[in-house]
Amino acid sequence: MSPIQTQLLTDTWVTATWEEYLAALDNPAYANARGYYFNGRMRLEMSPLGNPHSRDHATIIAALYLFAALRNIDLDAHDNCTYRKTGFNEAQPDASFYIADNAEIIPWETPIIDLDQFLSPDLVIEVAYSSLADDKGEKRLLYESLGVQEYWIIDVQAVKVIAFEVKNQGSYRIKKSHVLPGLQMGILEEAFRRSRQTNHGKVSAWLLSQFQG
Repeated sequence: MSPIQTQLLTDTWVTATWEEYLAALDNPAYANARGYYFNGRMRLEMSPLGNPHSRDHATIIAALYLFAALRNIDLDAHDNCTYRKTGFNEAQPDASFYIADNAEIIPWETPIIDLDQFLSPDLVIEVAYSSLADDKGEKRLLYESLGVQEYWIIDVQAVKVIAFEVKNQGSYRIKKSHVLPGLQMGILEEAFRRSRQTNHGKVSAWLLSQFQG
């Protein structure tokens, strides 16, 4: 009997077939789980997200909205969206974005984005409060395999943005974005630091001053 049949572990990678992974997703006990599948293993994340995670999650989406609007960059944002390459890979990142020429390629009514039919998102972001090691490890390999252009990790506890450019199924640290030209990770990090002391309205006003400068 497989590990999936006897005990379903969460917040860790477990060897599973694709069919076992889909069955786990259909289990009502894991209705609120975020699912990942890569290299014959699955991960269901059930960790409580809490205030720090949710605030940084909100900050990064708002920041990219502001930046794109001010720079006239087309942007299609996705919050906890599922990306599936049937039988092989699946991911549900905290935030993901189709940018510029790709900003309108996903039809509104699409429930799960089929990567056999559509391109992977240009930018994927994971907000890491208790999952940093995995976000820097196995998920990084997953997103390399999916062929995203950039992968960012928001390290909530260290107040850092760990950003990678992805190419040739490898990833390389960057200090400024290529898919959002002109956006520096240092500005985002300062926004996160400010969000520890004040509200999102004031942080957004500060970001506007920086992006317009």
